[in-house]
Amino acid sequence: MGKFITLRDGYGVTQLIIPEKSPVGYLMKNLSLESVLKVEGTVVQRPLEEQNKKMATGEIEVEVVTADVLGKSKPNLPFNIRDFQKVKESLRLMYRYLDLRTSNLQKNLRLRSNVTMKMREFLCKHHGFVDIETPTLFRRTPGGAQEFVVPTHSPGKFYSLTQSPQQFKQLLMVGALDRYFQIAHCYRDEGAKADRQPEFTQVDIEMSFTSADRIKSLVEGLLQYSWPKEASNLSTPFPKLTYKEAMEMYGTDKPDTRFDMKIIDVTDIFKNQNIEIFDKVLMNKENSSIKAIVIPKGALHINKSLLEKFEEIGKCLYSLEGLVNIFVKEDLNWKSILCKHVSLELQQKLKKNLELQPHTLVLISAGETRNVLQLLGKLRVECAAYLQSKGLNIWNPKDFNFLWVVDFPLFLPSDEGGLEPAHHPFTAPQEQDTHLVYSNPAAVRSQHYDLVLNGQEIAGGSIRIHSSELQKYVLTDILKEDLTELQHLIEALESGCPPHGGIAIGLDRLMCILSGASSIRDVIAFPKSLDGKDLMSGAPAKISDELKKFYFIQTPPSN
Repeated sequence: MGKFITLRDGYGVTQLIIPEKSPVGYLMKNLSLESVLKVEGTVVQRPLEEQNKKMATGEIEVEVVTADVLGKSKPNLPFNIRDFQKVKESLRLMYRYLDLRTSNLQKNLRLRSNVTMKMREFLCKHHGFVDIETPTLFRRTPGGAQEFVVPTHSPGKFYSLTQSPQQFKQLLMVGALDRYFQIAHCYRDEGAKADRQPEFTQVDIEMSFTSADRIKSLVEGLLQYSWPKEASNLSTPFPKLTYKEAMEMYGTDKPDTRFDMKIIDVTDIFKNQNIEIFDKVLMNKENSSIKAIVIPKGALHINKSLLEKFEEIGKCLYSLEGLVNIFVKEDLNWKSILCKHVSLELQQKLKKNLELQPHTLVLISAGETRNVLQLLGKLRVECAAYLQSKGLNIWNPKDFNFLWVVDFPLFLPSDEGGLEPAHHPFTAPQEQDTHLVYSNPAAVRSQHYDLVLNGQEIAGGSIRIHSSELQKYVLTDILKEDLTELQHLIEALESGCPPHGGIAIGLDRLMCILSGASSIRDVIAFPKSLDGKDLMSGAPAKISDELKKFYFIQTPPSN
């Protein structure tokens, strides 16, 4: 009877048998786990009673003849490479080269590679796109996210890392490269989150002489073509909602449509009912309303502490006072502060309109309509996730619900009292709204479209402004931007620019959802931590005084 050991690589595990008295046995005696071996032997079938159907190689084993140690591991690594062993993420990121050996990251990164390969094949081979690499060192882009700046040895002059290839892909359209794409690296100096980090990757696409519908159709075909066979099939065309519909029904422009629980307007039901908490809001504030969400089985699981948390969210984030709740009992009677304020007739009307069932929880908010919608949209998702964690089947984890959101406003109110781009300053207005750009820009709808998957935005794009006159007016008269930073783009548009548009797909976020990972850090080979640091190398790191002098950088003295 020999000794059994398991050999693991990026493709799985294989059981080895080392015969008794084999010299290989002495070699293995003091060998540490995670060492690298070269093994030669004979593949044999395992006895039927020893076969492991859960392993891809569970029907065979290798009788070892010779073995060599190619790379010896030290005996005490920071953590063991075991799928069942929980390791703190900070430790995993610090020793990412070990973490990459886990089956989960192996699976995710190989899946990502396969999907991107299929995307390239679809775009280049089947649709004539040209894969073009654009620079990452550029200059500041006005009207966008915070950018990283890169010092140069020219005093006072800096590059900016591109937050997207937006201007370059428009310039390529001017240059008659009418079908462009790239797997683009982008940079934003913003706080990291579970689905965002300082550097990220997007599938960037731009086309001349196109339309929003053609781009949406192309993206649907791209996703179908590159979708893994083991995942559920995609049904196209994807459903579509306007921005207004999404906000009114879900309180967000990226709704999760895997479950219902839509927002319901109950303003007319409560109007003129002499209920002080509602009358005060409707009488004293413009654009105010009363809205509700109905949470199935919520009365059985959502407790007082959660409701207090929800009220705090309403006050702190949305300036809304009070959140009324109704617990519906088994017999459809209520437990609520509203019971002493409303008649039985009104209760029956509300039961009918909200289609109340036993053990449902109703949350009602009143105030400025936009704030009410955003609060209930947030609580809708929080309640659904909480109930899902309690074992209720609110949604199917294997579902992939895509949704196009269209007809966004072109501009939104800025904190300074003016207007800012809802997305970016190069988005074209809808043709029928173009005249409003000059008379009522706040009312203009854009030719922007977002693709949402399971409540997360995974792609966004638009038809662009190709008229230099309109682009100059938007930048200078509406957004009050300095044209000197975009003079190269304006001059390009003045050179004869075709109508064009495109889209960018967030590859990290798409792969995160597709693989079922908890964060995008599990689909990126070497990600940053939540606070934007590389824990493995210690970046960002200090530089020497000599290097500071070379780049004309002054920093405060360190403590």
